[in-house]
This record gives sequence, structure tokens and C-alpha cells, in this order.
Amino acid sequence: MAKLALNKSALSQEKQRKKSYLRYLPSLELKQKQLLAERKKALQQLAQQQSEIDSAQAAVYQKLPMLANESMDLAGLVRVDNVRVEEENLMGTHVPTLGHVDYTIAEYGYLARPHWFDVLADSLQSVLKLKLEEQLLLIRVERLEKAARTITQRVNLFSKVLIPEANGNIKRIGLFLSDQERAAVVRSKLAKRKSSAEGEAA
Repeated sequence: MAKLALNKSALSQEKQRKKSYLRYLPSLELKQKQLLAERKKALQQLAQQQSEIDSAQAAVYQKLPMLANESMDLAGLVRVDNVRVEEENLMGTHVPTLGHVDYTIAEYGYLARPHWFDVLADSLQSVLKLKLEEQLLLIRVERLEKAARTITQRVNLFSKVLIPEANGNIKRIGLFLSDQERAAVVRSKLAKRKSSAEGEAA
């Protein structure tokens, strides 16, 4: 860091720096609060999503207890063909949201497979969509946490480093300038006494 100049120009610059820091700090703090609130909301949504997945899976096994038969080949019954992910901008942070999902249900003969395969296919579609939403919510939480961490670092930089540093510099320059003024007054008085003493001696 450059050496601090102890003059009126430097004092003016430090006051201007402090003024600009104080002007930006409230907007940074507001953004921090909003990001932390969005992160909390996303964490709640994620917990709810995980609960819905557990409930949906339990409902499938309750409706279709025959799935416990491990000899059934269910691979490829429902396949995700296309997922459209959209972006949402939350205070400068781009977070994903689920747009549209295209599924393909495997072709099978109605006589070759049990009657409950349609119910199973619908249930699998629902669970797959819930799991896709869960993955996007995980990404959303991760990005919001990163943004909240960054904005918290900026708030701390302003409130705990830059503003106190500017205050310290202003105080230091002010003390130096007041000492200089006092010294100038003392020198002036000494010079007057000396000149008046010389005038009396002459």
C-alpha cells in the first residue's frame, strides 16, 4: 500500500472514499439479506422436494406391492428424452428452473405385460420429474450459497476493512494537520516575541 500523504488534499480524498463506501454499503447489505432469504427459501424447497420424492416412492410401492418381485425387468419402461432447463435471474445470480420434460414410455404388448404397468409408468414419470426438480434445486442452492458467500465477503470488506481504514486515515491526517497548525501558531508567537524583544533591545 502506498504511503499515506499527510495533507489537505489527502484528507479530502479519504473523506470522499469514505462517503462512496457508505453510499454503496446499504445496497450491498440489502442484496446480502435478499440472497440469504432466497437461499433459505431454496433449502426449504429442497427439503420439501426430497420429502415429496420419498412419499411418491412409498406410494408406488404401496399401490404396486408386486414390484418387490426382483425378476421383473423394469429397465427402460420410462425414459427421459428431453429436458428443457430455463434460467431465472435472482439479484444477478442465474439459477435453473425446470421448463419442460419429454418422456418416452416403452412399447409393450397389452397381453404380454401385467395390467398395472400403465399405473407404474405414470408413477415413474412423476418420480422422475420430482428427481429432476431436486437436481435443479441442488444446483440452485449451490449457486445461491456461492453468491451469498461472495456478497458477504464484500459487505465485510466495506464494513470491517475499507470504512475503518478510511476513518483511521482521516483521523491520522486530521491530527497531523492540527499539530502543524498548532506548531505554526507557536512559531508565530515565538517569532513575535523575538522581534518585540529585539525591538526593545534596540
